[in-house]
Amino acid sequence: MKSTRDVILQVADLDAAAVFYERVLGLEVTTKSPTLVGFEAGAFQLFIEKGPRPGPVFELLVDDVQAAKKELLAKGCRLVEENPSVPRCYLSDPFGLTFNLAPRR
Repeated sequence: MKSTRDVILQVADLDAAAVFYERVLGLEVTTKSPTLVGFEAGAFQLFIEKGPRPGPVFELLVDDVQAAKKELLAKGCRLVEENPSVPRCYLSDPFGLTFNLAPRR
């Protein structure tokens, strides 16, 4: 597995969070839609989206999402959220880190 630079944070109030990250922290907006705002943060890209707050979500690239999911679930991870249309496959490891499995680009 290899990580991307993407970190996703789900927030209850997208507008307030966008104002904070852009105006208070001074991050440059790179993506904006009604449900998602992306920021360039230097070493990583921060994406905030309206959602139920699972905490920061990192993204890991894998050759086969379903095979990696099956293996990780067998080794103690739990499925947090899955939506192939996004695409999204959030898993939480036994120590509390949440990550998205994404196909290698």
